[in-house]
Amino acid sequence: MNEYLDIILRSLAVYAFMIVAIRLSGKKELSQLNTTDVVLILLISNAVQNAMVGNNTSLSGGLVAAAVLFTLNFALKKLMFKSKKLRDLISQHPEILIHNGKLNFDKLSELDITNEELEEAMREHGVERYKDVKLAILEVDGNISIITGDEHLKQTQFKRKRKHKSLGDLN
Repeated sequence: MNEYLDIILRSLAVYAFMIVAIRLSGKKELSQLNTTDVVLILLISNAVQNAMVGNNTSLSGGLVAAAVLFTLNFALKKLMFKSKKLRDLISQHPEILIHNGKLNFDKLSELDITNEELEEAMREHGVERYKDVKLAILEVDGNISIITGDEHLKQTQFKRKRKHKSLGDLN
């Protein structure tokens, strides 16, 4: 088989695997990377490099693999724009946390969002009480958006900080 066709097919396989792996991991906070996330991304990129280019460590081999990844990404975005089914399969969706002052405890628990995080987001928006929140949404990028019925309150986005348990919390 042609070595460049081999690189194209390998890159396609790795790209498809990564899309499925990220989707299945349920990451809603990709924009909120911490140190371990950065290390994971670096290690994954190193691990899949050889899977894409094989023994070809030439500049042209690397450029072919990169070109394939850019092309696949462009094509996938175009297909997702045109196909709701594909978009629903691959993309995450916003989640309603509060509707008309009523907390969705099941969704908050499922997403591991604490009262403190929700209250912090409300304070960032100038809201004191849950009952004043018309709509609180966990956006696909990890932000919590708060909408109130009060036109004078600030309507901004709150970046959710992920909480990690310390070793003391495990005991």
